[in-house]
Amino acid sequence: MEVKIGVRQVSRELVLESDQSAEALAALVGEAVKADNGVLTLTDDKGRQVVVPVASLAYVEIAAGGPRRVGFGG
Repeated sequence: MEVKIGVRQVSRELVLESDQSAEALAALVGEAVKADNGVLTLTDDKGRQVVVPVASLAYVEIAAGGPRRVGFGG
């Protein structure tokens, strides 16, 4: 799954690929948002962790990752 995380007052979004299902990722986001002073911690498909304070979240988009395009072909 491809996950895009928007951070408040930051023009670029964080993008990562995860091996987890959309349901599992949505549950992690939901748990983080419910916690007071919580943080959202996600692990990408290469084992790297992304930690974002919930207070800084603007949005989280979860989508099925498609094949990556290479070059200028459309």
